[in-house]
Amino acid sequence: LVVGIILVAINPYKQLPIYGDAIIHAYSGQNMGDMDPHIFAVAEEAYKQMARNNKNQSIIVSGESGAGKTVSARYTMRYFATVSRSSSNAHVEDKVLASNPITEAVGNAKTTRNDNSSRFGKYTEISFDQSYQIIGANMRTYLLEKSRVVFQSENERNYHIFYQLCASAMQPEFKHLKLGRSQESNLLFI
Repeated sequence: LVVGIILVAINPYKQLPIYGDAIIHAYSGQNMGDMDPHIFAVAEEAYKQMARNNKNQSIIVSGESGAGKTVSARYTMRYFATVSRSSSNAHVEDKVLASNPITEAVGNAKTTRNDNSSRFGKYTEISFDQSYQIIGANMRTYLLEKSRVVFQSENERNYHIFYQLCASAMQPEFKHLKLGRSQESNLLFI
């Protein structure tokens, strides 16, 4: 097992001007350590190692609820799309993240620390061609917290999909489900 670079990033809970295209271009082609630690430095190193050694690379984004994992992954995908000059796939991160509302509905819940906390893991695989341009992506999710289906702590909620279905109970396409209000329901998702 080989472990490479480790970057500790902190979510400042506000937008900072350190993720724009000018910063991407500043990190592109640089060696690790030539510039300040940054998610783009990690992405550049993975991209160079892939191109140089023709081997798959992995970037693990981990952290507590609200730490900014989804945002960090998005910045990484945007970096790859920009430096690979994948013109038709320049917005691959938008395409991959367009599936987020669906995966979040069945995998996110309100917790005491975060109204939209991911209660599942996500594996995103980005595919490159022989010219190291992005040709596609595949996202796999796996449920981490099955106990939330049958029990929620005080001031926490079940998965968002439960409340979204109950809120849609009066829509014609859902009437046959005989859903009630979420406060009255014993509906469980298994």
